[in-house]
Amino acid sequence: MKIRDLKVATVDAPGLGRIGIVRVDTDEGIYGYGEAHCPREHVLQLKPYIVGCDPTEVEKVMLRIRYRGGFKPWGSSVSAVEMALWDLAAKLESRPLWRYIGGVNRNILSGVSVGVQPSMAELIRVVRGYLEQGYRRVKIKIRPGYDVEPVRALREGFGPDLPLQVDANAAYQLSDAEVFRALDRYSLLMIEQPLGWRDLVDHATLAKMIRTPVCLDESITDVDDARKAYQLDAAFVINVKPARVGGLGETLRIHDFWYGVAKRPIWIGGMLETGVGRGHLVAAATLPGVRYPNDISASSRYYESDIVEPPWELNKDGTITAPERPGIGVEVLVDRVKKAVKRSLERSLS
Repeated sequence: MKIRDLKVATVDAPGLGRIGIVRVDTDEGIYGYGEAHCPREHVLQLKPYIVGCDPTEVEKVMLRIRYRGGFKPWGSSVSAVEMALWDLAAKLESRPLWRYIGGVNRNILSGVSVGVQPSMAELIRVVRGYLEQGYRRVKIKIRPGYDVEPVRALREGFGPDLPLQVDANAAYQLSDAEVFRALDRYSLLMIEQPLGWRDLVDHATLAKMIRTPVCLDESITDVDDARKAYQLDAAFVINVKPARVGGLGETLRIHDFWYGVAKRPIWIGGMLETGVGRGHLVAAATLPGVRYPNDISASSRYYESDIVEPPWELNKDGTITAPERPGIGVEVLVDRVKKAVKRSLERSLS
């Protein structure tokens, strides 16, 4: 069996940007799906390097893309193709993707990420709504001037037992350490990416100054970054986003180092995926080193109707169940994808 074709459909998701749905076809009519926020032409550049290859040898195909094509292994288009290959490889063995990559926790914990709100009352209202839906952890975005106050409001509103963490998106400097010392009082699960993505040394310094665990996100683009972060003791936990680090292969390498060697936990983050990309996130979140709730929500949080069937749903206990069907475990609704492409084209011409 050989890879016969690479296809991509680019759709504009309102509020989420441009999304490329990637399909890798074999000469026996079996498909694998991936997804990325990337232009269509960037994906199609990879086609000459995968057509004719053995679809079961994912790592060999990726090395061909990297060394013969010269493409960055963590580029979004490369990630989309790589994940489509993993979906395809699992299907060829009639196994669910999560089991194929070594997952063990079928019911993954789901958390929610909440952006900056116009008032504390609105923040309380939004968080209460998500908790009523069953989400197991709340993460809020913080920035200078909006940090200690919203955390205090949530602790006063929901008490000390609410699993709560903050994400700074690299908005602070080491000189802002007093903000993080103040946050120490609120028993947070972690502070995600407090400093710049290149600032591993400063993260290591900050980690020694506060009690709350430091989590790295944007700083980790591959397993080598994870190794450096561990050697510097710059973080206790890391957030791995498969689409950002180059796909599931690099996700596995980071997981195996951070959990297997460093003996520290990870969790899986997302980049506003459709049901296709969400399937890959769910698979990654079943890995044994995932010890915190993940930024993986139900399809209905972002889409009135997803492009997969069944859509991803949140169980009453705040988990999402990894499917037992082969590959990512959901059917891609091609007709719905085509309609989305048509709408995107109409918007671009209007």
